[in-house]
Amino acid sequence: MKDVIFDDFQNSVNESLLRHRSVLDILSKLQESEARINRAVAKSVTRCGCMQIDASKHKMPEDYDDLDMAALKDSFQTHVKGELCDNCRDVVEREIGNHLFYLASLCNLMDINLYDTFLKEYDRIDTLGKFTFR
Repeated sequence: MKDVIFDDFQNSVNESLLRHRSVLDILSKLQESEARINRAVAKSVTRCGCMQIDASKHKMPEDYDDLDMAALKDSFQTHVKGELCDNCRDVVEREIGNHLFYLASLCNLMDINLYDTFLKEYDRIDTLGKFTFR
């Protein structure tokens, strides 16, 4: 069922994309949509205030080699405090959706199946586990 949703989404994007069919247009729109996501998150902090960012240097635990993955993940902070309010969540979700649209557009142009790419990445993460640090 999920592959149908991915494929339907990718096919719908292909049918609805009229103006931005050039790879240069798609790449620039993809970059613009990423910037809009960043801006929406920043506005949730600076304009709305529903979230705060409290960043400092990550400190590696002394017993790093002895920690399991869950304990190691708990030792790092996200630097985010609070939660998105409904309005900010709507804006961020809309911008992420827009980004997915242009990502699917790029996949269409390159003859890449978005769902297959998703599955390959999932398999890499699932197979390599904690060794997939990025």
